[in-house]
Amino acid sequence: MTSWLEGLARLRKYPSAVAGLLLIALLIATAIYAVTAIPYSEAQKLWRGGDAWQDLPVNAGPAWIDRLHGGEAARTVRASSDDATIREDAFEGVRVQETVLELDFEYGGFPSEVNLFLNSDFESRQPFVRLTWRTPDGEELFLGARRVGATERVSISQDQRLEGRLGYPPQVGLFTDTPPGTSEPAVRQGTYELVIETVQFEEQASLEADLVIYGQVHGLFGTDHQRRDLTVALLWGTPVALAFGLLAAVGTTVTTLIIAAAGVWYGGWVDATIQRLTEVNIILPLLPILVMIGTLYSTSIWLMLGVVVVLGIFSAGIKMYRAMLLPVRQSPYIEAARAYGASNARIILRYMVPRILPVLIPTFVTLIPTYVFLEASLAVLGLGDPVLPTWGKVLHDAQAQSALYHGFYYWVIGPAAMLMVTGLGFAMLGFALDRIFNPRLRSA
Repeated sequence: MTSWLEGLARLRKYPSAVAGLLLIALLIATAIYAVTAIPYSEAQKLWRGGDAWQDLPVNAGPAWIDRLHGGEAARTVRASSDDATIREDAFEGVRVQETVLELDFEYGGFPSEVNLFLNSDFESRQPFVRLTWRTPDGEELFLGARRVGATERVSISQDQRLEGRLGYPPQVGLFTDTPPGTSEPAVRQGTYELVIETVQFEEQASLEADLVIYGQVHGLFGTDHQRRDLTVALLWGTPVALAFGLLAAVGTTVTTLIIAAAGVWYGGWVDATIQRLTEVNIILPLLPILVMIGTLYSTSIWLMLGVVVVLGIFSAGIKMYRAMLLPVRQSPYIEAARAYGASNARIILRYMVPRILPVLIPTFVTLIPTYVFLEASLAVLGLGDPVLPTWGKVLHDAQAQSALYHGFYYWVIGPAAMLMVTGLGFAMLGFALDRIFNPRLRSA
């Protein structure tokens, strides 16, 4: 039988194996980058959404796709009071501050949304703010006035009264000088200003403001309905998928091989019991069992992994390995090992199992994407681990939000492509290894 090193050296003769190794190396590099660049706790926090993504647009497509079409879509622009021009006048009992947030808008497309975030620090009396929008031509538009609590979000783009005055949705009307009803609105590029006049009623009170003009595109993979950057899920989905697939494949194949070898060696009632358990387990449907456990008990990925390994031990592979090991049991070197007093465990683990281990390698490699797809399938069905960002969870959210119906194709294409690359890489490598280590397929 071809030695392991000789067999692996022959991989260079198979272009499909080289391509598969390159894809697997790319996935491993992605997994290493994900766990080092985004720690596990931070990835969980980001995936929960919330304030971490308040500066990102909703359902924004990938920026690189827009570049292929000329790159005219708006990107997110942010202006903060930390960099603003502030003028203050003191009067009896009050202070009046004028904060000018300035931003340059040089894109050919309109933004998707406009929000103003206000954080006020006061003891008892809320400050009063007045908002004025100033265009590049110097035209001023009153946006409203209000009292401000500790934390406020002013959704300028959802102001119905402002839309009525502009004739367009605010995210369009604030950035155009085209009269409503005449033609398609055109973007007016230039420097815009938001003037925030604040009346403070306390000496130590302060106000921080952040203006966010949301773009239509963002990042490499876009965003979802909760403003989450899909890059986080696609990056962190790689180590999760590889870990699940690798651990499940190792747990099932190695344990199955050892149990099959023990049945062949001991024979009798031991072998019969193993075969009956295998026959019963073969008819049990794995996916419905996992769905039942996830629905009635827990969707933890580690629990699912344990169930997959337990149900995969007594699989059809036991009968295949048994057929391979029966001739090995009668080999002369096994009789020699018994003659010098080798223990049963030593004969099984040191002499029988290694004999067919090379044939096991292709099966092990091709099993990894099978379990990766199983984990993704559970997530698509809504039974994925709720705290982990995975490819299947992205597909589940896309399905729940009707992403394809609304034209958000990137939401589905990203995780689907990662699953396809994983399956393709391991399949090409596994088929090449099968031709090398399987005597029936080995070429001259």
